[in-house]
Amino acid sequence: MNGSVVALPGDGVGPEVIAEAERLLALVAPDLRVERYPFGGIAIDECGDPLPAETLAAARAADAVLLGAVGGPAWDGGARRPEEGLIGIRQELGVYANLRPARYGKVDLLIVRELLGGLYYGEYGVRLDGTVYDTLEYHPDEVARVARKAFELARGRRGRLMSVDKANVMSTSRMWRKVVTEVGLEYPDVELTHALADSTAMRIVTHPETFDTLVMENTFGDILSDVAAGVAGGLGIAASASLGDNGPGVYEPVHGSAPDIAGRSMANPAAMLRSVALMFRYSFGNASLADHVDTAVDAALAAVPTPDLGGSHTTTDVTDHVLATLRSLQLEEVS
Repeated sequence: MNGSVVALPGDGVGPEVIAEAERLLALVAPDLRVERYPFGGIAIDECGDPLPAETLAAARAADAVLLGAVGGPAWDGGARRPEEGLIGIRQELGVYANLRPARYGKVDLLIVRELLGGLYYGEYGVRLDGTVYDTLEYHPDEVARVARKAFELARGRRGRLMSVDKANVMSTSRMWRKVVTEVGLEYPDVELTHALADSTAMRIVTHPETFDTLVMENTFGDILSDVAAGVAGGLGIAASASLGDNGPGVYEPVHGSAPDIAGRSMANPAAMLRSVALMFRYSFGNASLADHVDTAVDAALAAVPTPDLGGSHTTTDVTDHVLATLRSLQLEEVS
């Protein structure tokens, strides 16, 4: 496997989990070129910018980006926020579709979250009377492109897509539902259903095994993907991929920078390692290797759980187990 990967360790436990990802890559994809660049809070300290120009240029030229975590109390109240880098790199790379899989036992669902629109990017401000507002905005083209991506992904899974909205009360959701329905005509082999966000949240908790692929706007996706992660075992094992139409994908664990445990080898690297598996699947087209890594991570979580899962094993213990499992396979199968 040839190509280049930009690693953005970031803050808190980010450098620790990125180091575990690099160990995995050294074993199963030794021909990949991996280079680290500053990002997030540490980049503010070093360069005054959470997304330095050199980092962005390297990311644009790479085949994929691996991101650790950003943020922490050290940068609270500062002129620049580490999270600006996260929003910035998503915008600059055009990664509008955020994939959040949740796998656990019989549960195997995939949430496709629109990533570049909605409340987080709409007009906001404060009126003279003290009212604060954030605007939920979407153009039909933004909805159509993420819907098309979701249909393609559902077609490669079990052929069922649920579009989640609040069409009973929100005009943006009514437009969302209309556009998704129209795009669905291009995919007669995929079964499309529509559901409301609140009832879907409850159903994810009570019957998560009934879902296949879901697509939703930014805020709903942010919330419901965390609900799904909780059902599947917690944010410590939740991975994500952010994809566009061209350029590199961005792969990152869902957990935050966890500064309270940074440097103590307590961070669960499973989400980062599963993010590497997503990178193999979507940026390098190697589904077989992705499956091997996912299987090895599942085995490690059962055998050497970290404190977030009720165990006492370390960050490196988990990766050691993953690498041992992969070494037990024929090397030709995993590289």
